[in-house]
Amino acid sequence: MPFTIAVAGKGGTGKSTLSALLVHALRNLEDGPVLAVDADPNATLAELLGTEQATSIGELREDTLTRVAELSPGASKERYLEQGLHECLVEAEGFDLLVMGRGEGPKCYCMVNHILRKYIDVLRGSYAYVVLDNEAGLEHLSRRTTQDVDALVVVAQPNPVALRSAGRILSLARELKLRVKGECLVLNGVVGTIPDTLTQTVDALGIPLAGSIPHDEGVAQLSVEGRPLSALDAASPARRAVEGVLQSLLNQGTQGG
Repeated sequence: MPFTIAVAGKGGTGKSTLSALLVHALRNLEDGPVLAVDADPNATLAELLGTEQATSIGELREDTLTRVAELSPGASKERYLEQGLHECLVEAEGFDLLVMGRGEGPKCYCMVNHILRKYIDVLRGSYAYVVLDNEAGLEHLSRRTTQDVDALVVVAQPNPVALRSAGRILSLARELKLRVKGECLVLNGVVGTIPDTLTQTVDALGIPLAGSIPHDEGVAQLSVEGRPLSALDAASPARRAVEGVLQSLLNQGTQGG
């Protein structure tokens, strides 16, 4: 099974930015193919990765429920969905992207979701690494994608309010009883040195700090210009910090396995 990293955090913490940088860092390791999954309804991972925006799983699900009555009696709904799933996959250099898209509406989605979960699990078996960019609340982890996660990474800004929010996200993950091997925290947008009082707050959460990502003007400038994070310079402070975070995650995974 692939080494799976799930990234969560309150809106605006930079979780999608971290997810994109993790994908690029994993691609550069050249240890095997990487699958990026954008499980946030406010899908931005394609733009950050610099790939095209293909059909989302949400759109496939809606299309399937609309067309199911039109399928001939001998037609397989599973085969139809499997073919559609592969059409949703965006292939890029060193990684592929799957966009989950919007949530369900008033229709009955049980059959479709069951088949999609099955084939997403089959699909991810072709990759060495999977990076999940989740919406706040982790609903997609338990509803649409696999629950088998090697590292749950909660992103927070370096202030007490944000850290308390990170703690609530972790509590929710535990309440959902997700199959998570390890949890860690990443501080994003750090300016200067982290004060001792904040370090004490982090310690009180009882979750390992995998690293901190400094405020990076290069990241901000690319956002303003609408350019992907792949354009970041190799010496970018954020890029180098994420490479350190990734190494920490992989080391913990090796020790835990």
